[in-house]
Amino acid sequence: MTDFGAAISTAFALVAHLDRDLSEVVLLSLKVSISAVLIASVIGLPIGAALALFRFPGRTIFIVVLNAFMGLPPVVIGLIVYLLLSRAGPFGVFGLLFTPTAMIIAQVLLITPLIAALARQVMETLWLEYEEQLRSLGTTPLRALGALLWDGRFSLMTAVLAGFGRAIAEVGAVMIVGGNIDHVTRVMTTSIALEVSKGNLALALGLGIILVVLSVLVNGMVYFLRGNQRQGGTL
Repeated sequence: MTDFGAAISTAFALVAHLDRDLSEVVLLSLKVSISAVLIASVIGLPIGAALALFRFPGRTIFIVVLNAFMGLPPVVIGLIVYLLLSRAGPFGVFGLLFTPTAMIIAQVLLITPLIAALARQVMETLWLEYEEQLRSLGTTPLRALGALLWDGRFSLMTAVLAGFGRAIAEVGAVMIVGGNIDHVTRVMTTSIALEVSKGNLALALGLGIILVVLSVLVNGMVYFLRGNQRQGGTL
């Protein structure tokens, strides 16, 4: 109990004093996850909007596959990216394996289906609600896209935040493609796994505290945005 109490005290001290090793790991985690979320949003939001507003052959199959990819195990994503980026893979010539770029690619593949699926639900709900009104004004789905995106901006932002929450807490895929290399690809989740195995509970707890704080902040932002959406106006 004494050792555990000392570890907790040391963990809070590391966080409070912005320990160099801890700060380096946190900053890399944020850099990788934020980059992945931005890229995934650029890809996922248009895909979600297109699936919601337009009807085309194979749409149902595409939606089923998209929803299935939401539940794909992260280690499978990591394995796929590893095979693609390894020396024997088609993109091995770029030397991206065991770099932050490889981790970003893995996270993009992991969270894009989540953002796209949530965006589709938001846009489909809005289109069903306003379709009759918009069509009576002679507005096509393509022309209505901008108005619907603006009206659903808070819900779409929650989809983006959900993607960030999954990315920042992911360990399997980034461990495989990043290699958990010190000062190069070591992020919070992989560091926690390593430090626990080494018995360094203080640093692991410090990183865990920061992860919990980030989780609370993300959920708080989601709650705030949903509150704004309920109070906001309509088209």
